[in-house]
Amino acid sequence: MREKLRSIIEDNTSKKGKVFDYFIQVLIFLSLTAFTIETLPNNSVKTINILKNFELICVIIFSIEYVLRIFVSKNPFKYIFSFYGMIDFLAIFPFYLQGAYDLKALRAFRIFRVFRALKLIRYNKALNRFHIAANIVKEEVILFLVITSIFIFIASSGIYFFENKAQPEIFTSVIHSGWWAVVTLTTVGYGDVYPITIGGKIFTFFILLIGVGIVTIPAGLVASALSKAREIEEDNDKNK
Repeated sequence: MREKLRSIIEDNTSKKGKVFDYFIQVLIFLSLTAFTIETLPNNSVKTINILKNFELICVIIFSIEYVLRIFVSKNPFKYIFSFYGMIDFLAIFPFYLQGAYDLKALRAFRIFRVFRALKLIRYNKALNRFHIAANIVKEEVILFLVITSIFIFIASSGIYFFENKAQPEIFTSVIHSGWWAVVTLTTVGYGDVYPITIGGKIFTFFILLIGVGIVTIPAGLVASALSKAREIEEDNDKNK
């Protein structure tokens, strides 16, 4: 029985497997649509009740799917703590948490229902290339994040020393200056925090130049890795 269920749940090349996948995908879309409608103001009592009942149905089906995936998995713990396992869990646990506790603060966990959208990643074959690409550029990305963190610290420290005396309420410390550093290095420039001293403006100019490189480097890495991933995928298809 486990092998039959595995062929349906994990093998989407079979007819039953495709039906199962399409059913879950449609249910995810409907669940997200219901969640969106639920946020509308002035919903009627009838609409609210319908949405609650539909949410209950979705949670039951997603819970059954989650349990079945654990059951058919060759390594249950590996699935539970995998990316997809965590997403499947986050898609259902807010409902049970809400049922167990009637605290207003815990209602915030309902936002995790949007993670059901990430369940769709499992059903997109093309996204497998991102997994391959991530493995290709893993070391480069880690190095890039480390360098970016260093630049954020340097930018935060630099603007603090230039602007602290002129704007002590904004650039109170290096930590408070971190927001300016992030916004400037990413070239977003919200304009809510900006330098007013000559030294601060000159420093900002150089940080903006560095920020242009910080924005473009990841795009180049990902594009190159995805191209390599496509080549690997095509080679694997030829060898089959």
